[in-house]
Amino acid sequence: MGEEHAVESVDDPVTVPSLATDLRELGLEAGDTVLVHSSLSALGWVCGGPPAVVDALQEVVTDAGTIAMPTHSGSYSDPADWSNPPVPDEWEETIRETMPPYRPAVTPTQVGAIPECFRTYPETRRSAHPTVSFAAWGAEAESVVADHGLDDRLGDGSPLARLYDLNADVLFLGVGHDTNTSLHLAENRAEIPIERVTDGAPILEDGRRRWVEMENIAEDTDDFADLGAAFEREVGLVEGRVGVGTGKLMDQRALVDFAVEWLEANR
Repeated sequence: MGEEHAVESVDDPVTVPSLATDLRELGLEAGDTVLVHSSLSALGWVCGGPPAVVDALQEVVTDAGTIAMPTHSGSYSDPADWSNPPVPDEWEETIRETMPPYRPAVTPTQVGAIPECFRTYPETRRSAHPTVSFAAWGAEAESVVADHGLDDRLGDGSPLARLYDLNADVLFLGVGHDTNTSLHLAENRAEIPIERVTDGAPILEDGRRRWVEMENIAEDTDDFADLGAAFEREVGLVEGRVGVGTGKLMDQRALVDFAVEWLEANR
C-alpha cells in the first residue's frame, strides 16, 4: 500500500491510542505473552509508522508481559541455495568468505518494517541464529531468545518452543498463515517424512568471524494456508479490526498441537 493509498484507506489517522484500543478489543491484555506477525501497510496510514505499532503493543502488554517477533535475515545463508534472485556460481565462494558475520544488534531483519523497528528498541533482546532469529521484549525476553540452536532452527531448541512453554498467543496484524512461524515448530514435531538439509552462515564467535554449517528439516509452507484455514474452522480464534486491517489472535499451543496432527494426517 503506497502512502497516497494508505491515506485514502482511512477516515482518521491510525494512532498509538487507536491501535491500543483495537488490540485490547481483540483480546490482548497486560501480562500476555504474544508472538506478533505483522504488515505495516495492511493497517492503513499509521501516524508515526512502525514505532507507533510497537508503542501500542508495549502499552497494552506492558513490561509484565512479553512481545516476540521473527527478525529473520534470510540472506545470511548459503548463496548456493539462493533463488530470489540466484547469484552466479562463481560468486558463491567470495560471498561465503566475505559476508559480514551475523550480529544481533547490527544485522537488519528482512521480514518487514515493524520487526526491524522492534529489534532496535531499548531492552529488546534478539536470538543468536544468523538466519531465523527472533527478538523479544518484556518479562520473559531473555528466556525466549536464549540458547537458540543452530541446528533444527525452528524446532524445540528455538524461541518458538520457549513461547509454546510460556503458553503464548500468536497475533496476526494484516497477515496470514503463510507467514505463521509456529507451524514450523509443528513441522519439526510431526512424525512425517521429511528431508534434512544443510545450510551455512557467518557468525561471530569469540570475536572472530566463522562460517558455520547447520542442519535443519526442509521447511515447506505450501500447505500452511490450508492448515491455518482448518485450524480456524475446527478450533477457532478471535478476529477483529486493527487499523483498517484484520487482526487475528490465537492460542499458540492449541495451534501447534492441532498442526502436528493435521500434518501427520495430510502431508
